[in-house]
Amino acid sequence: MTSGTLPALPYVTASGAAATHALAALAANRRTGTTDHNVDYVFTCPSPDSYPFQWSWDSAFHAIALSRVDSRRATAEIDTLLRGVMSDGFLPHMLLWQKDLRSSATKDFRIALWKGWTSITIAPPVLVRAIERVYQVNGDRSWLRSVLPKVSGVFDWLHRYRALPDGLPVIHQPDESGLDSSSKYDEALGIAQAPIAEVAPRWHQAMRDLLERYEPGRQPTSGPMGDQAFHWVDVLFATIYADGLGTLSRLLNTAGYEDTAANVYARRSRQVTESLISRCWDDKAGLFWDVNLRTGEQRKIRTISSLFPILLEDVPDRLAQRVIDEHLLNPDRFWLPYPVPSVAADEPTFDPHFDSGAIFRGSSWVNLNWYLYWGLRARGRRESARELAYRTVRMTACSGMRECYDPISGRGQAAASFGWSSLVLDLIAAEDAGDSSSENRTAEAWR
Repeated sequence: MTSGTLPALPYVTASGAAATHALAALAANRRTGTTDHNVDYVFTCPSPDSYPFQWSWDSAFHAIALSRVDSRRATAEIDTLLRGVMSDGFLPHMLLWQKDLRSSATKDFRIALWKGWTSITIAPPVLVRAIERVYQVNGDRSWLRSVLPKVSGVFDWLHRYRALPDGLPVIHQPDESGLDSSSKYDEALGIAQAPIAEVAPRWHQAMRDLLERYEPGRQPTSGPMGDQAFHWVDVLFATIYADGLGTLSRLLNTAGYEDTAANVYARRSRQVTESLISRCWDDKAGLFWDVNLRTGEQRKIRTISSLFPILLEDVPDRLAQRVIDEHLLNPDRFWLPYPVPSVAADEPTFDPHFDSGAIFRGSSWVNLNWYLYWGLRARGRRESARELAYRTVRMTACSGMRECYDPISGRGQAAASFGWSSLVLDLIAAEDAGDSSSENRTAEAWR
């Protein structure tokens, strides 16, 4: 093997190795206990060394992966996450069940605590997608009926406190999108001209400055104040929100709730999608752009967010196919040897080798690949979806469960034993759906 390349493993070999790495990470990252208020928790942390507590969208991805090998643990993952939902429907990004970790978490991750034990910020609402997948496996209708009221409350909270009149959701910090240091935020944070070696420290300082723009007595519904406030329509967040609303509508129907409840969320999903098209679509570029609400301008930098609306069935196929053909499958932009990079290769801020030490600036991520895999399948692009799954499986087979990966070499980057990269289990199962022995072998290895 030459430097900078990964071995050309046959798919069967790669899928077996990737599954082994994934199962090991899920086992190592399991956390159980009882809080000082006698609340039991069972969850999978993103990474034992780097992120030892529960994060909401990570846990949703973990539940999807776990559903392929241990439906009871997948159900427990969801149940623990739902214990973090507040009475008004607010679901925090971070749940710090372990009391001894709260002090370091607030310092290391620049968060303000809410109620003394959670973050005060939100995350992309992947939760309902995870519930759908777990239900597909366990078939437990009574469990589904029991969780949907809280999930509806989460989406009602987002609609009430974070939606614009046209339905588009707003984020108040870059990390609420889950994309933290993405270069699409550089201009708004005042770090657009930072040399690559200074990107990470300047981003951290910009985040500290942003936190100071909140009024004293900040609550989850609060936004930063002043001329430099951060108010943003993020295409990735909005897509996951619209997808979640549509999924929630389906599940309410499946669980036997009244049609009126399901119709509310279906209508909201369509409204968000229509607004994404009217406010974020650029017909000349063939892409969707974020909108900086402080300036009212589209942020025209090609990142993986711009691809995400291919997931939404109400996005016209003409638009989705342009995104796929002109951008996602373009080898000069996103279709690199180990796709899909979080920033296009022809953008000046493309950082494939993690030289900046800042995340989502060019590396490939398994969770984002997972979403785009299902988007490609929904758009009838089965061969491209299969190729994306294979390349994702191969890089995880060779580099293990890492936080992100070099899109050119496939080498792992950042945190090790990273939980959501175990989504390769779902990709493997989806690709091997016609071969039940493959999935059975994976489940047997888990046991």
